[in-house]
Amino acid sequence: TRKMATPIDRPETEEGVIWTTPYEYEFTMLCEKVKVQVLGTQLLPPLYALVFSVGLLGNVLVVVILTKYRRLRIMTNIYLLNLAISDLLFLFTLPFWIHYVKWNEWVFGHCMCKLLSGLYYMGLYGETFFIILLTIDRYLAIVHAVFALRVRTVTFGIISSVLTWALAGLAALPEFIFHEFQEESEQGFCSSLYPEDEEDAWKRFHAVRMNVLGLTLPLLIMAVCYAGIIKTLIKCPSRKKYKAIRLIFVIMVVFFIFWGPYNLVLLLSAYQTVFFETDCERSKQLDVAMLVTEVIAYTHCCVNPVIYAFVGERFREHLHHFFHRHMVQPLGKYIPFLPSEKLERANSVSRSTGEQELSAVF
Repeated sequence: TRKMATPIDRPETEEGVIWTTPYEYEFTMLCEKVKVQVLGTQLLPPLYALVFSVGLLGNVLVVVILTKYRRLRIMTNIYLLNLAISDLLFLFTLPFWIHYVKWNEWVFGHCMCKLLSGLYYMGLYGETFFIILLTIDRYLAIVHAVFALRVRTVTFGIISSVLTWALAGLAALPEFIFHEFQEESEQGFCSSLYPEDEEDAWKRFHAVRMNVLGLTLPLLIMAVCYAGIIKTLIKCPSRKKYKAIRLIFVIMVVFFIFWGPYNLVLLLSAYQTVFFETDCERSKQLDVAMLVTEVIAYTHCCVNPVIYAFVGERFREHLHHFFHRHMVQPLGKYIPFLPSEKLERANSVSRSTGEQELSAVF
């Protein structure tokens, strides 16, 4: 039985027809999964194409707005920029995996197999780590405002971002090392190739690593930091505090909904021989669950620009100004009823007004 574990957790194939679970049975057997294969081939390419399109649009807009309006003098925006870059790094690899799933053959060679597999996970870990940094940044700005004045600097933001990227690369190092291009029956595959006597240990390490770094750690930090923020906001006289508190709950619930099911299924798949007796039907159910939950999880890169950037009042003002300047005004030359001068002056006035601390952080 040939073992495969691609970055998108595709089930293994036996000459493209017989599929076996990504985590071997204790006894040798073949499990027919033609329907699972067909489901993956039909389901994943269009859904990932949608994720790619929406995620690319949202994150490119974040990068353009942050760089065009020179707001990188604030540490929060440095983290927002790096979060968008993490999502774009992950999205960059999606077209290659879409082609791989659709045609069941890797045609991009050995170097691209290693590079794309590593960048794929580096983008995922980078996204999680910068969400953690944004959470801590908000905590310092609200709960320890005086201390935050000393540490929330551009220099510290750049240094912490560089270290975070180094950690993301370290977390993704096994994918850079173990993913290999393999050829069987004149077909090319990009899959992880672990040492034979350590295969199960590495697969379980991968599942635990994803659950700890991708779910448990960020949720724990969110819970601690946002609990402190809510406690401080309740005492705050600002009328915006209730909006900020609602946003906090949205951020935590959305993160858990998108990443919780995928990490749970990943853990069950890695330890299925420990949790329950393995059979073919159970293996099929886990494969289908993996297909569905990974689509949900990777959609999070489309939601990040909305909950971390677009909800901010100041960011929306810049976004409005950008679209008005580069889309509405040029089209206004040909479409008379589109607004032009009046909206430009109004937007200019709004940008000159002060900004409250809550608006800057949330």
